[in-house]
Amino acid sequence: MSPEGERRTAPTAGPREADQATADRPGAALRALLDELPEQLAAPVFTHSSWTARRADSYERLAFLGDSVLGLAVTTHLYPRLEAERFGPGRLTKIRAQVVSGRSCKAVAERLDVPERLAAAAPPESAASVRALIGTERVLASVIEAVIGACYLASGYDATAAAVVDAFSPEIDYALEHQVDYKSALQELLARRGELVSYDVVEEQGPPHDRTFSIAAMIEGVEVGRGSGRSKKDAEQEAAQAALESLE
Repeated sequence: MSPEGERRTAPTAGPREADQATADRPGAALRALLDELPEQLAAPVFTHSSWTARRADSYERLAFLGDSVLGLAVTTHLYPRLEAERFGPGRLTKIRAQVVSGRSCKAVAERLDVPERLAAAAPPESAASVRALIGTERVLASVIEAVIGACYLASGYDATAAAVVDAFSPEIDYALEHQVDYKSALQELLARRGELVSYDVVEEQGPPHDRTFSIAAMIEGVEVGRGSGRSKKDAEQEAAQAALESLE
């Protein structure tokens, strides 16, 4: 390589700089709590119900707990904004729903390398199906909730809540500045056309505490978009988004 080429080559970060960059990423605090979990909590976090004889040994119970901790942590973080005139309780409710949605949880899970951790924890006989399993929003969202639940049991609420707010900070910032309400946007578009939309549940999967809904957006009996989510509201928003994309 010529001297000129050497001068143009950007220096690579050393181990110390790389470690600092990792520590500064959103989710570093939650990752640290996760890495410190005792084995009796860490094992079920990354155990799918199909991998164990007892469903109670999977991540589902911890996800049930973590869902509540996530909601409270985000609500507590957003609550002071009620003092600002432009953030009323109705808008904050929508912002919170956007922050804790399955899509947001999936994004956080990917930042914390949850798919790779799940793949590493999968038993050999599940290797063929694990790739499809760890790519689904429902699974990754449930696992990140299980992570939060396990961290709460191991480290208490204060440490876990602070780590959760840090991990979800990109989603919180985006929701505050770019609130996404696809249902309202679709309704406004159709109102200009003199049309109405309805939402039909076409499928429900999973047990009552971990159910996934598939919902179709219908205009005059014709399906124009379909979405899925862990609540009917999330599924309707996704269906409305799909409808908007198809109509526009």
